[in-house]
Amino acid sequence: MGAALHRRIIIDNKSMSLPTVAGLSQFSTVDYPGYLCAVIYTQGCPCRCRYCHNTSLQPGQGSSVMSWSTIMGWLTTRKGLLDAVTFCGGEPTVHKSLLLAIKQVKALGFNVALHTSGLYPHNFANLLPHLDWVGFDVKSPFARYPDITRIPGSGGKVKESLERMLSRNVSYEIRTTIHNTILSSADLVLMAQELRMIGVSRWVLQRFNKAGCADLELIASPTTIDGDLVARLRAYVPNILVR
Repeated sequence: MGAALHRRIIIDNKSMSLPTVAGLSQFSTVDYPGYLCAVIYTQGCPCRCRYCHNTSLQPGQGSSVMSWSTIMGWLTTRKGLLDAVTFCGGEPTVHKSLLLAIKQVKALGFNVALHTSGLYPHNFANLLPHLDWVGFDVKSPFARYPDITRIPGSGGKVKESLERMLSRNVSYEIRTTIHNTILSSADLVLMAQELRMIGVSRWVLQRFNKAGCADLELIASPTTIDGDLVARLRAYVPNILVR
């Protein structure tokens, strides 16, 4: 996640009792499609996906690199210049206090977007009334989730979060990172069938990005998104974008 234009700020301030902040990017045009946004990165993620490009954000322990008062003060100076704030990770919904952070940002007049893998359905459901857009990662067929995340039972949790999101009037993007070593054509067809069954009509297939990935096998292995396969997938999910 993130744009090449991002400039990350690192400030050594005492952390407040809100989500642990791993970084702030002042400007992005890609983390909330159609909006100019700042991006707040939270620390901590239970997943251990092989293609992860933010492995430094996985550990749950650590102090914030900047205080929430610093962030809120800076956002106050961005009114009229930015449209929104996007919360990324890591996995932001691991923090129950994320709701308070979102409310503070909304109170300044910004739209709020969230990038999530949907692993915490209850926390996610509490956030949904306050979100304007969700970037939701669907990693594999639900039954194969433990192979990808290394978390038993994670597929059922993600499916529950998806169903909760689709039941509400919130804009979203479902996206899947594609690497042929991890997901086969049969996996993707099954995913398309599962997504259709729960009501997903648009889906983004993201090409694997080597930047930041620590898995040497994935980096060395060629991967493609086959056009004929995409055509098959569109029989189930009509609106598919390859990115």
